Amino acid sequence: MTATAARYLYLTRHGEASEDESKLADNGRRQAVLLGKRLREAPLTAIHHGPLARAEQTAQLVCEQLESVPLQPSELAGDYIPYLPQREELPSESADAMLGRLAQFPAEERENGPELARAALAQFTGPVAGNEPRHELVVTHNFLIGWLVRAALDAPKWRWMGINHANAALTVIRYASDRPSSVLFYNDMSHLPADLRWTGFPPDLHV
Repeated sequence: MTATAARYLYLTRHGEASEDESKLADNGRRQAVLLGKRLREAPLTAIHHGPLARAEQTAQLVCEQLESVPLQPSELAGDYIPYLPQREELPSESADAMLGRLAQFPAEERENGPELARAALAQFTGPVAGNEPRHELVVTHNFLIGWLVRAALDAPKWRWMGINHANAALTVIRYASDRPSSVLFYNDMSHLPADLRWTGFPPDLHV
């Protein structure tokens, strides 16, 4: 039997972006540096990041706070719709609003996203071959984090919606062969000062 070891998947949403989302805002750069400092004690072996500038810049700033952790660009860590639900899957009281929101996104994100999301599950989740636990960081976007968290909890596929993540917050999921996947913590902002927390959330969701 092939030996397997636990995977620890660290997930973060990119830092706060500029108004046109073409790069990180000053706050986003500060968030990324602080996240990198928090992760100095984590035994990371790789940092995967999406292709958009705000994710790449976040990953670079995190990497600069660490020692010898390689950066690995990944289309699978990009910004896309991971799953398009059918109306009958959704709660009747919110189905119209949820489907209306999804319809506002570009066709490319809606059409190509589900295949990318399936590939992301195969690439980033589950135990790893060998005897050594693996710790990896994925710098990505809100939707993919929601998709991976809902999968770890074995929730319905549509339930990636409504799982929101703040900029440069941290989530860690553990995958092992002898137990169900575990969300060790979610949306943790303890490394950020008060003025850098909850960015990426509408004001009514700040708690």
